[in-house]
Amino acid sequence: MKNKIKNITYITIILTILVVISLIVGMIININRMYSEYKEQAISLKSNISDQDDYNELVDNYEEASSAIGKTVEDVKNEENLGANTNENTIQSESNTKTETKVEEKKEVEPIIEIPDPTFIKPIEGDIIKEYSKENLVYSETLKEWTTHTGIDIEADLTTVVKAASDGTVKSIKNDPRYGITVIIEHSNGYETRYSNLLTAEFVTIGENVTAEQTIGTVGSTASFEILDKPHLHFEILKDNEYLDPTTYIKE
Repeated sequence: MKNKIKNITYITIILTILVVISLIVGMIININRMYSEYKEQAISLKSNISDQDDYNELVDNYEEASSAIGKTVEDVKNEENLGANTNENTIQSESNTKTETKVEEKKEVEPIIEIPDPTFIKPIEGDIIKEYSKENLVYSETLKEWTTHTGIDIEADLTTVVKAASDGTVKSIKNDPRYGITVIIEHSNGYETRYSNLLTAEFVTIGENVTAEQTIGTVGSTASFEILDKPHLHFEILKDNEYLDPTTYIKE
């Protein structure tokens, strides 16, 4: 009796194994059949497809279907959510890039405002008794020697009012050891004017904004290098610390 039961148990196990093997074989056959059908469909359609992109899309669809076998519904949902998030990030990135491009384009088209060079008037009426001479030497009655002259000397009586040659800002007021009491005014684009041999400069202060023809001092005789010359204003114009000939810049 016991042997009979034991034989039945063995038979049952063997039948179960055979059933499982049959199921596995059936699944493999089914998968191969599906693959063959997809392949045959792709081959038959390829001859009728004029656009290679359509064919590639069909192959891609087959590969996606094959890779999806064995995935759970949750896996598919996760992949869809991941793809949606990636698309949103891509769209946001493209939007930011477009915004930055628009800002850069706006900056590029902003007009550049150019400040015109200043124009100069004669700071005092009178004859020029000593010309500008930076390259050639002129004789100095005071020094009794030949020397350069980086400005012009405009003859005028003592205490004659000296005016600013152009709009600007008073840079300094000093007593120069060579040219006496001197007022220096800064103008736009690196220009600078200097008024020397003054009697006084009490009409302006350092840092003050002045306008053309505004009184800045009076003619004196404080320039030790020109003490023997007639009373005059020693006037200079510079551009970026380079001396210029004032007569070519003064507007009559």
